[in-house]
Amino acid sequence: MASRIALKDPQREQRIYGARTVTALLLVMLFLALLLGRYYTLQISDYETYRTASERNRVQLQPLPPKRGLIFDRNGVLLADNRPSYTLSLILERVDDLDGTLRELAALLPIDEDDLQKFHTRARQRRPYEHVPLRFRLDDEEQARIAVNRHRLPGVVIDAQLQRHYPFGPLFAHALGYVGRINSQEMDRIDQAEYRGTFHIGKIGIERRYEEELHGTVGYQTVESNAHGRVLRVLERFDPQPGRNLVLHLDYELQRVAHNALAGRRGAVVAIDPLTGGVLALVSTPSFDANLFVNGISSRDYNALRDSPDVPLFNRTVQGQYPPGSTVKPMIAMAGLESELVDPAFTVPDPGWYRLPGDSRRYRDWILRIRGGGHAPEVDLKMAIAESCDVYFYDLARRLTIDGMHDYLKDYGLGQRTGIDTTAERPGVLPSTAWKRRAMNQPWYPGETLSAGIGQGYMLATPVQLAVATSIVATRGEHRQPRLVRSLGDEALEAPLEEPVIARGENWDAVVEAMREVVHGQRGTAKAISRNMSYEMAGKTGTAQVIGIAQDAVYDEDAIDERHRNHGLFIAFAPLDAPTIALAVIVENGGGSSAAYPIARTVIDAWLAGEAG
Repeated sequence: MASRIALKDPQREQRIYGARTVTALLLVMLFLALLLGRYYTLQISDYETYRTASERNRVQLQPLPPKRGLIFDRNGVLLADNRPSYTLSLILERVDDLDGTLRELAALLPIDEDDLQKFHTRARQRRPYEHVPLRFRLDDEEQARIAVNRHRLPGVVIDAQLQRHYPFGPLFAHALGYVGRINSQEMDRIDQAEYRGTFHIGKIGIERRYEEELHGTVGYQTVESNAHGRVLRVLERFDPQPGRNLVLHLDYELQRVAHNALAGRRGAVVAIDPLTGGVLALVSTPSFDANLFVNGISSRDYNALRDSPDVPLFNRTVQGQYPPGSTVKPMIAMAGLESELVDPAFTVPDPGWYRLPGDSRRYRDWILRIRGGGHAPEVDLKMAIAESCDVYFYDLARRLTIDGMHDYLKDYGLGQRTGIDTTAERPGVLPSTAWKRRAMNQPWYPGETLSAGIGQGYMLATPVQLAVATSIVATRGEHRQPRLVRSLGDEALEAPLEEPVIARGENWDAVVEAMREVVHGQRGTAKAISRNMSYEMAGKTGTAQVIGIAQDAVYDEDAIDERHRNHGLFIAFAPLDAPTIALAVIVENGGGSSAAYPIARTVIDAWLAGEAG
């Protein structure tokens, strides 16, 4: 059977060809419409959006951090400097794989969990295209590692910045304070626009108290960069305004002498110029290296400072609240003289103990355990201060009453913050009947008045308060707020005047002469330091109990744990006729004032020798 041969059908082929042609044209037109629509979107409707994004990728606004103001001592010695430092930062918009980049960086140089945690915190608070720091203070070798591998680390940059440095480390740590990295709480309270490009802020001390003046004003520059983020040119620049420099009343040499005189013992020295209120020395020991805190202290170093039984982070000069002991006796004597309850010739019998009327308890004088009796059959004001007779001041306290002492001693700045220009100052305690009722909801007892009369019991004072009170005596009543900062830039700062202590001249003379006897008298409690002294000093010793001693018990220093021994205190001013320095010294658990007054002699000698030079 013959196979059938298919014949060619031109009409059918033409229909198929036509259909395909139409389909192709429709597809071309559809794609052309899509292309035109996209072109319209890019060039017309969303033009500004994409142009801005393109410009942002090419042109950036970069903050220029200001240079932090420097801090100098009264003689121009640089105490707080700014040194160049290199920081590893990331521009997140240019990083393709953040986790991968962080892993690569961790393989090239040490990056701990603390660095990563703070990096992620900053990353959440940044602006677009802002550099986010990851590691501070890169050394030369670490910079070289990053430079060699930079081609495979897009978005990774090394920024050169100035960072705070304290050349004398522990010597001024408590006076200056320190700066540290800005944390999340600080970020919430500061003007973030003013801190763009800045990663540090004053934390404590002068650095925090004068943060606004030291910080300066941030600047900006508009730069053109390539696809890798490298700056090609600066298009516009607004320079930052540097912070203002501070010149302090502090004297480097005096600070060094006082620090060395404490010899690492727990204690404090505060020295003031009584004529200006300027703080010449502010020493708390033991201290710490403030540089450890600038870029974030390590957990190991911080734990060592925090857990030390000597509490080196504690600023004893303004935070330490101690029973002032007999150092308040000159002020209490002035209260008795001004109220005319006593005069310089008034005497009190001294058998070595005192008894309140109708009370069988004996309040002992410190001399009783040494001599078995009192200072003398009759004790007047000069002997009471020179030999620190407790019996005299027990009797005077009873006459004044606790509220009478409170009302007078507050004029010397006790029981309230002095207003010194630093941070964390504590007010101390100047007790009264109202204070005890308010603080403890208890009545005041007569025996507590006697304790307050010798600076014990509830009474507490800071070393800076005692230095201010001593300065008031030295100037015969002038009361200035203590000041650390002498000038701010070209602007001189004057210590504010408080209400003066008004008293009769003969009463000032009597108390100052008695304080002179403390050092220069035959039986003065600090006569040991008068040897070979070329000037005259007025002073007052003090011993503050740390633990209570039973009525019939004897204080045996050798049998008591070192941290339970008495504190030693001393206040003084010199030269006697025209004082240029007033100070307070405390040695914690020093056993008594004999641990404190040699330090005062050393500091005053250094100051007067420097003045003469």
